[in-house]
Amino acid sequence: MQKLKILNTHYVSHNVKRFVLEKPTDFEYSPGQSAHISINLPGWEDQIRPFTFTSLQHWDTLEFIIKIYEDHKGVTAQMGKLNTGAELLLHDVYGSIKYKGPGIFIAGGTGITPFIAIFRALFESGNLRNIALLYSNKTKDDVILHDELTKLLGPAYKNVFTREGVIGFRERRIDRKFLIETIGNFDSRFYVCGPQNFTEEICEALISLGADPEYLIV
Repeated sequence: MQKLKILNTHYVSHNVKRFVLEKPTDFEYSPGQSAHISINLPGWEDQIRPFTFTSLQHWDTLEFIIKIYEDHKGVTAQMGKLNTGAELLLHDVYGSIKYKGPGIFIAGGTGITPFIAIFRALFESGNLRNIALLYSNKTKDDVILHDELTKLLGPAYKNVFTREGVIGFRERRIDRKFLIETIGNFDSRFYVCGPQNFTEEICEALISLGADPEYLIV
């Protein structure tokens, strides 16, 4: 277990907070990996939750982008109160989504976080060709790092909103019909991350449309 001091923290949207942390010496991880984290405060040390690195290995600091659920009164609500100088506890790093080549990325809500590190790494190495992102949120206010995703992916980045309350808005979900209309050809590799139901439904739809189960990375 390692103590990570918070160097900087601020909200990047109404309920999503960026944490920049001290990086331990010789610490290694790869894009798409996650860590089990708790808060170094009495009563919170054993409340361990998984969060995904959005920083890259060669950076001098670690970064996590975390959705704060105020109404749950749990770990993330407590993290919402933390400021510079507080400490998190990193228990271990574990394999999550691993980049296996070009494909279509489908994210729901905070399921975007493992993709952020992957896109950043691909952008730095000049390998963002043949990558597309379909990103589902309730409203545009829930989108995480919209400007950066636009910069990284350009027209290959498409938002889908399920509850956008504006005139002329047509509610859409990433479902079988949407996939047929948007993708058409299912010979691709697919990366899917989001709430469990979202991930299961998308994968089921993709397979039914001819996607190779071996080419699904979740």
